[in-house]
Order: sequence, then C-alpha cells, then structure tokens
Amino acid sequence: MQYELIIFDWDGTLMDSVPRIVSCMQAAALEAEWGELSTAEVEDIIGLGLPEAIAQLCPGILPVQAERLRERYSHHFVTADATPMLFFAGVEAQIARLRSREQQRLAVATGKSRRGLDRIFAETNSGGWFHASRTADETRSKPHPQMLSELLAELEVPVERAVMVGDTAYDLEMARAIGMDRVGVTYGVHTPERLARSQPKWIVHSIDELFDRLSGE
Repeated sequence: MQYELIIFDWDGTLMDSVPRIVSCMQAAALEAEWGELSTAEVEDIIGLGLPEAIAQLCPGILPVQAERLRERYSHHFVTADATPMLFFAGVEAQIARLRSREQQRLAVATGKSRRGLDRIFAETNSGGWFHASRTADETRSKPHPQMLSELLAELEVPVERAVMVGDTAYDLEMARAIGMDRVGVTYGVHTPERLARSQPKWIVHSIDELFDRLSGE
C-alpha cells in the first residue's frame, strides 16, 4: 500500500539529535539544582513536549524549578551545546525520492516547539520538504492524537490513507488512538519490544528499510 500522507517524527527518526538532547537536558537539570539524570532517563522522554518531558523526568518538581530547567535546556540546545545534529544517512535522498511521487504528501509531528522546528528547518533547508507540520506547543503533546487529527484535517486526507513513523511508543500510541497505521523505527530511542506493544504495521531497523517499505517496495 502506498500512503497518500506520511507523517514523520523528527528527533530520532529523521535527525540524529538524541545525543544533543540528552547532554542538554542533563546539563539543565544540574543547573536547575534537580540533580543528575541518566542517559536512559532522558532518552525515555524524547518525543514529549518539553513541559511534559520535565514533569515525567522530575516528578514533584516545583514550578519555579521546572521553569529554570526549561530555560537552561533551551539555552544549551540553541546556543551552548556543540554536539552535532545531522540527518541520519540517506534521509535527504530518500525524502527527495518520496517527493518525486505524484500526489505524495509529507508532514512532521514532533515534540519540538514551533520555534525549535522552524529553526532546524531553516538551518537544514528542509522546511520545503513537508506540506504541513505540528509541534507540541501549538497543539497537544504526544501521545495525545490531536496533532495527527489536525494534520489530517489540514491536508484533507482520510486516516486510512495516512501513516505515522516514529522511534518512540509516544509516536505510535498517538496514531493507534485514532486508528492510523504506524511504523516503528529501532535506530532511535525505544526498544523494539516497547514499540511492538503499540502494534505497528512494521518495525524497521534502518533508513533504507523504512523508505523501501514506505515506497511499497
């Protein structure tokens, strides 16, 4: 089956940004005097909106401390951290391959803020790849399906003609909530076993395998 609309998560699905997210969150937690966060703890919340991520990472955190953590995370991510962020090898060519297909539409559904997504679109000249996008701060955070429902409505695509692609259970669960097909990728943060619990149509292990499936090959 060739889907009319393919919706991608960003971090850990298209872009290899997980190491930077982890290092920035760990630094921010120390500066906010929350304490140390393990790599596994931070990886587990990637995909959520930042307020939801902080609440899950730091149960019981006071509002003023949570705001300090949020501010320091944003500072590190935007200006202070030099950890490289690149697309996974092959993403650019494979997206171009999809875009060459007649009637194919592409979108992004991400836990990033609108400001953050627009920044990375500009830095990578990738905003023109997508027909629409939704971020956690302009709708509701994953795993709530509102961002998917809004994308379907904006692009006028029925749910049965769309698929969600992501590396976390949050991605897959928001798709499952509205009966949308979903594909889990294992090169991101959540384990194949965890992804499998969301009953994806496929679980794939590489960029090439992902795009071959999406192309119907």
